[in-house]
Formats: sequence, structure tokens, C-alpha cells
Amino acid sequence: MTTTEELVAQVNKILDDIGIDMDGLFETFDVPSISYRLRENLSLLKELEEDLSRRVGESTPAVRGMDKRDRDPHIQWIYKKKRNRVLALERLRAAITAHKMALSIIDANYTFFYGRKPVGLKELSQENLPSVKAFPKQVMIGRVEVIPHLAYSGDVLRLLGRHTIAVREAFKLIKSKLREKGIVRMRGLRIEVEYWENNRLKKARVDLPADSDIEAELRRRFGRRFRWRVLSFVKTKGVLINNHYTVDNLALAYAVLDPEHGAEKLGLDLFRYYFLTSENEREGLGVYPGIRLCIDCHYSILDLPFKGEPGFKTGHGSMLLIRKCEIERAIVGRRKELSNVPNHLLGGVLLYGISNYDEERVAELLGIPGDDLKEAIEKFVISGLHTTLFADTAKFEKFMPKSDRAKQFLALLQG
Repeated sequence: MTTTEELVAQVNKILDDIGIDMDGLFETFDVPSISYRLRENLSLLKELEEDLSRRVGESTPAVRGMDKRDRDPHIQWIYKKKRNRVLALERLRAAITAHKMALSIIDANYTFFYGRKPVGLKELSQENLPSVKAFPKQVMIGRVEVIPHLAYSGDVLRLLGRHTIAVREAFKLIKSKLREKGIVRMRGLRIEVEYWENNRLKKARVDLPADSDIEAELRRRFGRRFRWRVLSFVKTKGVLINNHYTVDNLALAYAVLDPEHGAEKLGLDLFRYYFLTSENEREGLGVYPGIRLCIDCHYSILDLPFKGEPGFKTGHGSMLLIRKCEIERAIVGRRKELSNVPNHLLGGVLLYGISNYDEERVAELLGIPGDDLKEAIEKFVISGLHTTLFADTAKFEKFMPKSDRAKQFLALLQG
């Protein structure tokens, strides 16, 4: 059995080799070959991570508080050895995250065929690889161009050091945007209520929306004999992506891809990610590991793609996404009425309904076919959901049936 120091050396050597091999692999950008290599690397790295994390643990001691006179050379050596182990584990986890992100982006944007038979990433093998073809999907989630720039060796700062000052500044900007906490938004109140029931005084805790009529709601639930007090406010805050390995990989990849507009491109990709997928889909997607399933507060990176638009206001991108998530939850029980509308087109319909954009601008913004979007809007109008979900339905009038017979049929269909 290898010692921990030998395992650390082995991990660093394997990661260095992966970094060298992946650089050559992206010269031709053969998607099936890249996918197979990524999957093989990931399998190996997971085994190493499991072994190393079991030996190293999750924390490292610090010597910063020790006085120089009290630092014994032998103790310093022990601390240094421990730190090297933790750094190797951090590097390993950053590499694993890069591989997972790349595989997820490929899976979200390509379909593989072995002859006429569709195959998944797990079915790729050394034998069938020369005969497997990859075909791009019509709707793209994430950005394929960033795949060559992820930190497959796990050494983010060393890779960053190879690039220009402009790339480093872009890296710092993107990372700062992704690490900022969302602006706090009060969602509700947590209330303690004392009330009488069967001649006994009881207590209960109730969560109510921030804009609710507290007295009326409590009277409805507990009658007239009660008193209440506010315990706390239910607020939202926190980072958009709660995984620093994902943040480092995204910042590096987008900074290298486009030092000048990398942050705007990432903001647009995140915006599209939320609108083109449902909450259930996002639970299984690994394009952005650690990202929130839905957002409920403002993040400035989501404003960057819209800053050049006339009449722009801070929070524009975030408010569109917050509204989309709210509507998405509101139609959970009625989704069957739109079963023939895919989630990416439904996202386009919702963006059309909650924004001032016309259907051409929505299709351009989300990267979806314009004709398919118009057809989805027509189906949405036939379902009648636009009248219950949106206060202003004037935008949908042009998609209403034109003939009298069609209008009568629509009235019967909607009850």
C-alpha cells in the first residue's frame, strides 16, 4: 500500500499528464474522442479523490498564530506536509469539477449516433469510438466554446499565469461577480401566535408572505381570540453558485475565451440556462455544479447582457428570472395542458409574456427557432393560461384564432 506522500505525488503527476494530453486533444475537437477521454479521466480521478480525501480529511492546521521563536523546524515540516496534502486534494476536486462540467455541456448540446442507433456517453468505448458521430442539438445550453479552457489539471492559478494581464483582470472580474451575495429580498414573516382552542391557550408558528394581510389571515385560521408577534423576517441571500471549484473553472474559461466580454457572455449563458430548462431538469444537469435551482434575489452578473438596452434598470435580468420561477411553480399542476410544448419553448413563451420583447427578440436572446416559438405561443394561447398568468394579455392578441369558428371552438375548449 502506498503512503500518503506517494499518493499525493501520484495525484500531481496524473493531473500534470492530463493537462498535457487534453491540450493536444482539443486541436481537432473531435467530440466523441473528447467525451471518451473525459469520461475515462473522471473515473480515475474519482477513485483518487475517494482515497486521498479519506486519508487527508477536510481541514488543515494553520501556523500563522505561532511566534517565530516557538516554531520548531520539525513542527513546521509536519504542517507543510499536511498543507501539501490538502492542496493536492483541492487541485483534484477542481479537476473533477472541470471534467463533470465539460461532460454535462457535451451531453446537453450533442446527440451521439453509432450508425443509426443513438448512444449515450456511458456507451462510448474504444471499439465503437471511430464509428460514433456527434450531431449538435437545435437548442444549446451552456457554451461549447469554453470546453477547451476548463482546468482539467485542476491547477487554476498556474493556468491563469500563462495568459495576459487582460485575461487575469477578466478572471478577477468574473470571479468577483460570481462570489457576490445576492441583494437581500424579504420574502415573508415568521410569526408566533397564541390562541384559544377548547378553552386552552395554545401556541403556533406561522410563515406568511411579506405582502399578506396578517390580521385577516390569522383571524381566518385561529378565530378572533389570538395575539401574535413577529419572530423573524424570512429573507433571501447567498451566492448564485455555491461551489468554488465551479466558480474558478467558469472564471478561467470565460476569461480566456473572451477577456473583454467574457462576463457578459457568462451572464447571458446563465440567463438562457434558467429560461431553457425547468426546475426539475436543472436538478439533473451538471453544466453549472452548485448553482441555485431558482433565484429569488438580484445578482449583477445577470444584468450584464442587458446593460446596452434602452431604458435599462438595475435588476432587469434577475427580475425576469424571479418572475419566470414564480410562474413555473404556478403551472406545476397544469403542465399537462402544454405537454406538447418542450421546456425550452415554454421558457421562451414565458419570457415573451413577462417582458417587453417581441417574439423575434426572445428567439434571438434565448437562441431558439423563431417559428417554433410562435407555434408554442399559439398553443399557449389556446390553453387559456395567458389570461390567468399575465395581467396584460394584449401581446397575445395577435396569436388568437382569427375565424369565428375557431374562436367558438377556443371558447368551448377553455370552458
